[in-house]
Amino acid sequence: MTTGELLLKQADLQAARKAKFAGRKFINQVALVMSLLAMAFGLLWLFWILLDTIVLGIGGMNWTTLTEMTPPPNDEGGLANAIYGSFLMVMLAALVGTPIGVLAGIYLAEFDSQGWLASVTRFVNDILLSAPSIVIGLFVYSVIVFRYKSFSGIAGVVALALIVVPIVIRTTENMLQLVPAGLREAAYALGAPKWKVILSITLRSARAGVVTGVLLAVARIAGETAPLLFTALSNQFWTSSLGEPMASLPVTIFKFAMSPYENWQKLAWAGVFIITLAVLGLNILARVLTRSKI
Repeated sequence: MTTGELLLKQADLQAARKAKFAGRKFINQVALVMSLLAMAFGLLWLFWILLDTIVLGIGGMNWTTLTEMTPPPNDEGGLANAIYGSFLMVMLAALVGTPIGVLAGIYLAEFDSQGWLASVTRFVNDILLSAPSIVIGLFVYSVIVFRYKSFSGIAGVVALALIVVPIVIRTTENMLQLVPAGLREAAYALGAPKWKVILSITLRSARAGVVTGVLLAVARIAGETAPLLFTALSNQFWTSSLGEPMASLPVTIFKFAMSPYENWQKLAWAGVFIITLAVLGLNILARVLTRSKI
């Protein structure tokens, strides 16, 4: 092959590379534009929803909203009993579900990560994570409400705890698996027992991630409506008894938003605003804990 033919072949190869590069660049630009349009489309609806929540929610907020009971139609009242009921059931569900989830996550990550029991537990946990919350509500209804012939706050706590457990299990296991094995080996080399290594080394190192998972689980159940419709139902009056039907913000919002009464609709928007602020605060707290140094 002569020098001219070689140069001509190199020029053709270079032109082909430039054409291929130009084609890839064009495809990349098209994909980037489509991604930006999709993001803008999603953000448009998100900001629209947030704007309506803020404007209508603040419009329904006043001192009586936080201090008085849910009112009858076309009468003055607030959401005090619903706020208290939601707070009580969510906190009790977190207190019940968090220890179970953390202990199960420790077992999966530290004791039996490859055994048959761990595989079955992960499989069931994945099912619970993907199961609709209404299915959990129907399950608790058939097990507790139908058997005892009464809606109750206890049934609501059980339903919400069943949502908390799989989230905490997955978060705890993943966070513990991120802890370097060298930390465990160093502790074992010093003669520390396994339980001491888990409490003082691995769990302490993963503390921020575990707490973040718990907070995200609480944020998840704070807005659940379907499980509470089948378990705690609702109550127009203040009650601290978990053996009776108990009001909650999500169910009250659902009931008031579907009504034709203007005062109920205003309270529904106020409840939406309160839940949005609570969930936003929990997510911000989770991000802060994630970034903190241990």
